[in-house]
Amino acid sequence: MEYAVECRNLTHYYGAKKVYENMSFNIKTGSILGLLGKNGTGKTTTINILNGFLEPKAGECFILGENSQYLSPETKSKVGFLLEGHIQYDFMNIYQIEKFYSQFYPQWKKEPYYELMSKLKITDKQKISTMSCGQQSQVALGLILAQDPDLMIMDDFSMGLDPGYRRLFVEFLAEYGKAENKTIFVTSHIIQDMERLIDDVVIMGYEGVLHSSSMDYFMNHFRQYDFQVKDGPVDLTKDDVITNYDRVKNHASVYSFKSPEDVKKYLKDKGIAYDNFREVPMTLEDAFIGITGKY
Repeated sequence: MEYAVECRNLTHYYGAKKVYENMSFNIKTGSILGLLGKNGTGKTTTINILNGFLEPKAGECFILGENSQYLSPETKSKVGFLLEGHIQYDFMNIYQIEKFYSQFYPQWKKEPYYELMSKLKITDKQKISTMSCGQQSQVALGLILAQDPDLMIMDDFSMGLDPGYRRLFVEFLAEYGKAENKTIFVTSHIIQDMERLIDDVVIMGYEGVLHSSSMDYFMNHFRQYDFQVKDGPVDLTKDDVITNYDRVKNHASVYSFKSPEDVKKYLKDKGIAYDNFREVPMTLEDAFIGITGKY
């Protein structure tokens, strides 16, 4: 199966408020895809549609070849979800909760769960209610890994984690996904975590997908150019050359998938006089702000 997830022309509203319209993207089997977007762009809405908790106004999603609104029990058993709140039954200890969950999953593999608990230095008898938020989230991840799902869907997986736990979470997840050829779909407000984790990226704006590609393509082709504006007219607009721009007094930044030569020609054709034109290296967080805008 080429794609583990296919979303086709999704449209959704909350009352009169449009979340997005005709949004489409796919997740290749065996890849790790990150869904990035500002608050309110519809990331959690998309997760809820995939989970079958929410029916879109139009369009459809397919998980492992089945419509997400009508998943068979067999297909549901191949999907692991990590949603906000992380874990239930916090009165149990580490051993008890593993035994409890194992009764519901015929393909249960406890080894990844206990391997992660060992990294956290958590004993079998430790109650979940005594753990920090970061430790509880790791327990939730371990329980999902033990399910041995073909597809893992995790919404805001790093919420509430300090930098050390986030790094552990990301590195363990990336290693597990590659070693076991799992398909992983994640959202997070911590953009820098994604840079170490994902193979492909979908970036959402307030009305749909702004960009969808491999991480390598996005980071190698999306560029920031800074320059000083001389006196005269400045007509910067979003179009086929300029994806986004920012200007403070005489300092301008433009974001584009075009080469430096193409952007310089664009500025010349627009009659924009400039000095000190240079390309600025970007992290994923810089590129995310560049394509979505600061506000």
